[in-house]
Amino acid sequence: MTGDGGELGVRAARSRALAVLRVRSRALAVALLPAAAEVILLTGGATGQFTGQGWDAARWAVGVLAVLVLLAAAGMALVVARARPAASPTVPVSERSAPDLYRMVRDLAERLDVPAPSAIALTPDCDSWLEDRTHPAHAPPVTRSHDEPVVPGGRPERRIAVPAPVLVIGSPFLWWMRVAELRAVLAPVVAGTGPSAEPDIAAARRFVRGLDAAVAVADAPGRGPLARGVYAALGRVARLLLRGCREHAALMERGVATAAAERARSVDYGPRIAAQEQVGLAYAGWDRLLTKVALPAWRMGRWPSRLDVGVAAALTELSRRDRLADGFAARLGERPACDLLEEPGAVDEAVSLLTARLFHGGPAEPGPRWAPVDWQAYPEEVVDRTWRAEAARLHRVLDSLGVSPSLDPATPDPGGPTLARVLDHLTEHSAGTAPTVPAPAPPLDSADPDPDPDPDPATERSALLAAGLSAALAREESAVPQGARAQGPDSALWEDGDLPLFPLQPPRTGRELLAAHITAMICCAAVDTAGAAPGLDWLDGPTLLLDGERAVDLAPKVLSLIEEGDPVPLRAWLAEAGIRPEKPVRLI
Repeated sequence: MTGDGGELGVRAARSRALAVLRVRSRALAVALLPAAAEVILLTGGATGQFTGQGWDAARWAVGVLAVLVLLAAAGMALVVARARPAASPTVPVSERSAPDLYRMVRDLAERLDVPAPSAIALTPDCDSWLEDRTHPAHAPPVTRSHDEPVVPGGRPERRIAVPAPVLVIGSPFLWWMRVAELRAVLAPVVAGTGPSAEPDIAAARRFVRGLDAAVAVADAPGRGPLARGVYAALGRVARLLLRGCREHAALMERGVATAAAERARSVDYGPRIAAQEQVGLAYAGWDRLLTKVALPAWRMGRWPSRLDVGVAAALTELSRRDRLADGFAARLGERPACDLLEEPGAVDEAVSLLTARLFHGGPAEPGPRWAPVDWQAYPEEVVDRTWRAEAARLHRVLDSLGVSPSLDPATPDPGGPTLARVLDHLTEHSAGTAPTVPAPAPPLDSADPDPDPDPDPATERSALLAAGLSAALAREESAVPQGARAQGPDSALWEDGDLPLFPLQPPRTGRELLAAHITAMICCAAVDTAGAAPGLDWLDGPTLLLDGERAVDLAPKVLSLIEEGDPVPLRAWLAEAGIRPEKPVRLI
């Protein structure tokens, strides 16, 4: 039973839903107004009331107008009815692949006295919600046998009709939260199926989603002049209706949320307070894992196949380091929510591939240039390869700038790619000079790049080198074909815009690129001349291990070289670590 707050929320939501439907009724009335006027005129003519040439002309004019308005209204209604509403990109989870999870959700719905969600899907985000997928254009989820894993890019064999709503769960929750915590967090979400079953609320939501989909259809490119004009008029009408019901729809959803929260108070209210702390922690760990760990792999054409396992490891490490999280480690002995899945590894792999598509724009399926990588191979296949690829790019740009190699007759390969070449170039005639502001950069197809437009202080030589790196990297990225669009039942998820849908970071500045490439060259020299090794830090991403310990305090010394042309702090650090800058390194 809902309390007073829940009943008030439902009533408020229903009232606002009726307001939304009144907007629809008014639009229909306006469309029927010319036809009603024509009926009056025809009736008056038949009864001898409206006679004469003037009334005959009025009947013809109003009749033509009524036909045109009715045709336009019918076309508008047809587009709204047939337009595909937006659907969140998710990984469907069938009941056969997660019977315990479905059982938990149904038990939760029974205790809340609300209809159970008809299906469950996972999203690569730290959020959960209910999503209506009753529209015929929405592809139903794939039905798999009990022993068939969820394979990225796999083809469905058979389908079932799925009514709304679908419960969408953030995948990091399953791997970080315990079963009791997940149940507490999902209680207010599942409680939302009660207000969603109200006919007025459901009809209002369908109307708003239809208008939103119609606007997207009207804005679609690639039409002729006549079709563009027709769809432009349709889009203006749809936007006008959306503006008319926007406030009512927002207040309706607020009432639904209030009613769901009030109903959920009777189930796991106490544990939910503690579980909300885990929601915030999961969000922080997930964001850090994507930006620090997954993004370097995606840039190398590799996608970590166990991202959710990685977020659990990252949050465990955060709990170990952070004094505010001292009590969180004790809960790790409880049953994790991922145990509710029959094959968590296969589900994790599917979510990891979807994550790469959403946040980086990778291909829909694995391939030679888009291969999965597990965490054990990450240091060697991602970290080391990234360092050597960036070091190779750095030396190619130095070659294009005409920088001579550092010749040392004592080395086995005089003139090879050495760290000393970089240090000498950025140090020579630049230490002690005043910082300069670079000039604007040329187009990317320019053969001789000018300095980068980055306004940060830098020496003239570092600015030229940063500009060359920016141009070289842009040319390499433009030469790589974009990932093919997804094929299959979820292909429409990618039709509304270019990938990635949610880019993680803005493009790096020239100074950031130069610092990253110099650091990569230092790491290559450390691995080849000092016995260092590439490593992975769950919170900070790729790292250099010297004698098994993580290297620290390198970034300030690299920035000192870039900004001031002062190599002394960096050379002292290299000498202390036993790194030989004059020795050639292996490049890709």
